[in-house]
Amino acid sequence: MKMRVKSLLILSILLIFLPSAAMAHEYPTKAGEKLGSGVTNMVTGVLEIPKTMIVTTRTDGIGYGMTNGFFVGIVHAVGRTLSGVFDVTTFVIPTTSFVQSEYIWNDFDQETTYVSPQSR
Repeated sequence: MKMRVKSLLILSILLIFLPSAAMAHEYPTKAGEKLGSGVTNMVTGVLEIPKTMIVTTRTDGIGYGMTNGFFVGIVHAVGRTLSGVFDVTTFVIPTTSFVQSEYIWNDFDQETTYVSPQSR
């Protein structure tokens, strides 16, 4: 009975590590990119406020852009910063970021969106 449990344990460990061993050559690059984009998003999250104000002003006018764009920008700033914090704390698990434009300067003329990492 002990031999069967030992065999099942070894088999389950191999099945867990087999997919990661196949992707081992990409792991350092993806983990490093996730760490870098996470730190960048933590630092540049506050720039979402003027970005959202500019985008909203272009589409809906200056009054709406200065008021609603400001408050939506605060929400996006918090979202980008928290996404960066999440990416930094979980960089050892190479997934994609929650933020649709990975860096704030990508697609600067479009409002930021958020997706789940599995859908990308």
